[in-house]
Amino acid sequence: MSVRRLAEDTLQPEGFKFDRANAAEAKGWIRKYPKGRQHSAVIPLLMLAQDQEGWVTRAAIEHVAEMLDMPLIRVMEVATFYTQFQLEPVGTKAHVQVCGTTPCMLRGAEELMAVCQRKINERQFVRNDAGTLSWEEVECQGACVNAPMAIIGRDAYEDLTPERLEEIIDAFEAGRGDEIEPGPQIDRVYSAPVTGLTSLLDDDGKKPASRARKTPGTKSKAAAAKGPDAAKAKPGTAKTKTKVSPTAAIASTASAVRPSKKQPAKSVAEGNPTMKLAATASGRAKKPPKRSELTGSESPAAAAQSRAAGRDTPQTAPKSPARTRKPAKGAPAATARGAASDKTVKAASQSGTRASGAAMRDPVVHDEMGGLRADKNRPAAMERPAAPDDLKLISGVGPKLEEKLNGLGIYTFGQIAKWKKAEREWVDGYLSFKGRIERDDWVKQAKALAKGGVDEYVRVFGKKPR
Repeated sequence: MSVRRLAEDTLQPEGFKFDRANAAEAKGWIRKYPKGRQHSAVIPLLMLAQDQEGWVTRAAIEHVAEMLDMPLIRVMEVATFYTQFQLEPVGTKAHVQVCGTTPCMLRGAEELMAVCQRKINERQFVRNDAGTLSWEEVECQGACVNAPMAIIGRDAYEDLTPERLEEIIDAFEAGRGDEIEPGPQIDRVYSAPVTGLTSLLDDDGKKPASRARKTPGTKSKAAAAKGPDAAKAKPGTAKTKTKVSPTAAIASTASAVRPSKKQPAKSVAEGNPTMKLAATASGRAKKPPKRSELTGSESPAAAAQSRAAGRDTPQTAPKSPARTRKPAKGAPAATARGAASDKTVKAASQSGTRASGAAMRDPVVHDEMGGLRADKNRPAAMERPAAPDDLKLISGVGPKLEEKLNGLGIYTFGQIAKWKKAEREWVDGYLSFKGRIERDDWVKQAKALAKGGVDEYVRVFGKKPR
């Protein structure tokens, strides 16, 4: 199966042309695809050619390539790659494809192949003396639960036995293949269990019986047969328990363990240990202030301990004299101190803004171990020239990447062409590319573009950039 070639020239017909019906269907397939995308119809058209001729001929491949305005080698690649296309003549009445993958092999596929060797030909793809039958072993056909199975034409015949396959082959040989019903060849409904249904049954293993709708004021036959005393409960006992199915019991248990109240949402710092560690590392976890620090009162736990010790605990601590003291002569000084504090905060805020701006202009890159990558490896930057190069001509660089490179002061092909290994690694780490610069060979592309533009790029790489 790994090597597939076209049939010998002695077997190839001189030409090929779709008949009227297939030609109309072929045009219908081509219309399904947008203009310029007609090549996508190559597989359906090859299948139509195979249905018409029984196999895919060289002339058919050439005809399909011409219809789709497609290079011949491309159509040849598709025809020789997919094993659904028969590249040599097969049986005119039936070509039997026996699945030989593991499930079918375990269920008797070898016996089916022995039948094909005895009734058709010892070798695969070789027709019988009359040229009406041929066979081959194929990979999985997707009917493992119905193993073993075989494909004839486009129909699947499943749950086969050697005797049943012989009958099917004889029927196709006699021209009565359409009388054989595809699908399971035993008393089985599609892929249902051979032993019968095992699910969707009542507890007694029988199919659920249809229940008539009760009308108000009527009793079931069972209740009427037991008499009026059957519904009365015995003295001193609870109500009669009804039989509960396992499914209902599980559902009842699930609803019983459902929390009655909605759990309060936890903050990041109150989550699991991993979340706590991540929050601490990012600086988001802050220890919440105690209630006593905010209100001056004891916490509930402290109050409980105080009560247990036999002493009364005031709910609210007495206000501090400083809080109740009215502003006096020291008020102006306090105001001056407040103004100075505001100035200090404002200056710190401006300083922090300037520091963050500097960090944006001079990005910090971390290496794989979490340490800072040395800035000495950062490529040399330059002021934006009047006419910067179009860095998007480099394969792998789009508008966003060009913007990031410009942010690093990279504007020309010549800058990228001079990057050393350390500089390439620095930029690769800064952009989180994981080796993409080396894989796409930015430096070689930049050298070609810097030397002679698009013409030099085409000479070096054999194609236009992007």
